Amino acid sequence: MPYLEDFIAHLAEYPALFGGVIFIFGVCIGSFLNVVIYRLPLMIQSELAGYTTSEGELDEYLGKQNLNLAFPRSFCTHCRTNLGWTDNIPVFSYLKLGGKCKYCQAPIGIKYPAIELLSGLVTLILGIYFGCSIKFLLSCVLLYALIALYFIDLNTFLLPDALTIPLIWCGMLVNSFNVFTPLKESLYGAVLGYLILWLVYWVFKFFTGKDGFGFGDFKLLSALGAWLGFGALPFIVFISSLSGSLIGLGLIYFKKIGKNSPMPFGPYLIMGGVVMLLYPELIHFLY
Repeated sequence: MPYLEDFIAHLAEYPALFGGVIFIFGVCIGSFLNVVIYRLPLMIQSELAGYTTSEGELDEYLGKQNLNLAFPRSFCTHCRTNLGWTDNIPVFSYLKLGGKCKYCQAPIGIKYPAIELLSGLVTLILGIYFGCSIKFLLSCVLLYALIALYFIDLNTFLLPDALTIPLIWCGMLVNSFNVFTPLKESLYGAVLGYLILWLVYWVFKFFTGKDGFGFGDFKLLSALGAWLGFGALPFIVFISSLSGSLIGLGLIYFKKIGKNSPMPFGPYLIMGGVVMLLYPELIHFLY
């Protein structure tokens, strides 16, 4: 990709410009991630058993629209009015409209600009960390997918195969060029990542009769292993288990959830994966 590398190298000569460009780019990607986070679970539910979320009337409306990531065009979920391009400028439109729909004045969730800003901030951090490099671009691909998976799992307890499985193959393809880890470690990471949680799932089920994980968690850890190598897996599992336990105990203590309430595990796996992406030297403490 010589032209892309030349463009990135040129931007590197102007750090402020580089930071501004990649931040705006990340914010725009965040706008698309909002679409994925909202629509992909509805698309899955429509294929399995119809639209059954809490937004029943809206789900029924979307079901009649042959919903996908591109169609129908963006609209207000309250008054169903199609939004113009000036209403869809990431972050800016939210601020301009005062967080309300221009047509019906219904409030717009703060989560939409928050995810856009998060995506921009993540892109900026990766750009500072990896510099102008192909590694920076590929790490953005990984993190954008993980942001979508994080919020989908948090909202719906789903980790869609449409994201996790391509992420596994992409990780091994990327590492066939030894970008993050050698291909052999990527392959072992994909296999062991799946097997680790698969074994834990069945052991837990054998002794308790309950499901401890969803199958999407197996595939997510497999994807992280494919990108970061099998050496990262013990730390990802440790970090995710520790953070999940602490946050879960905190939520129970403050009565946000009950003792037997289910919690998505994907967001904590993603936390562990991000830590290992940015601090791969932690592996040397174990090996």
